[in-house]
Amino acid sequence: MNTTRRHAILGGLAAGLGAATQPLAGCASERTSLDPSITKVTVLGAIHGRHRTSELYSLDVLRKAIMRAEPDIVLTELPPDQVDLALSSFAETGKVAAPRARVFPELTEAVFPLSETMGYSITGNAGWSRELADNRNAALKVIENDPARADEWAEHQAARARYSRELRARGDDPRFIHTPEYDAIVERAQTPYQTYFDGDLGPGGWTQINRAHTDLTAQTLDSVTGKGLKALVIFGSWHKYMIERALMKRSDIELLPARSLFD
Repeated sequence: MNTTRRHAILGGLAAGLGAATQPLAGCASERTSLDPSITKVTVLGAIHGRHRTSELYSLDVLRKAIMRAEPDIVLTELPPDQVDLALSSFAETGKVAAPRARVFPELTEAVFPLSETMGYSITGNAGWSRELADNRNAALKVIENDPARADEWAEHQAARARYSRELRARGDDPRFIHTPEYDAIVERAQTPYQTYFDGDLGPGGWTQINRAHTDLTAQTLDSVTGKGLKALVIFGSWHKYMIERALMKRSDIELLPARSLFD
């Protein structure tokens, strides 16, 4: 899509929202690239700070994947209320000043810099807030120190340790990170956390925070549906399976596998 058309379609989108491959299975695959109006969506799992040190999934590898995706719009793990600050600070200084962006080099060192030459729009689609994170951390500390919940906490810790063992031999290979096998390992690791602690953590629980992410993602995709755009969703890799499950319920998109970006 040429830059003029892209900007015409996406003009004002970020402010309004708060600032070939085979499709995956599910409703999202019922319409295919044969329909020129369909939104093609790829979900890219990031590894945050490890991008700076990983040889397999470095920032350079990530940049190349984004360039191969050729998105018209990138949906990010920034809260909507920080997108305007991120965009304006980057335009003025070349730095992304939004507080939440500091822990996401995939944004500060890849997504925002590449937007200058690739011309895509950037939106914020994370349900995160500082208050939510503080409340969640406080609730987890209470649970951890409650003798009556020692067994639940131990099971949660054991699941996380099992995750580390299962992935140790794989490293940060993005071709593995973007497979159903990886998603299954993550889901097993999060099951005790989700089962035992969702009720205590409220909006910060695994179920609700992912629902907040997917609701905001849906709002953005609703705003561009039927325009034949390419959308790239970039969130932490642990959120990927939840986001893709929500997207598979849509009939107005074609969900593309991110693994092909790393072949």
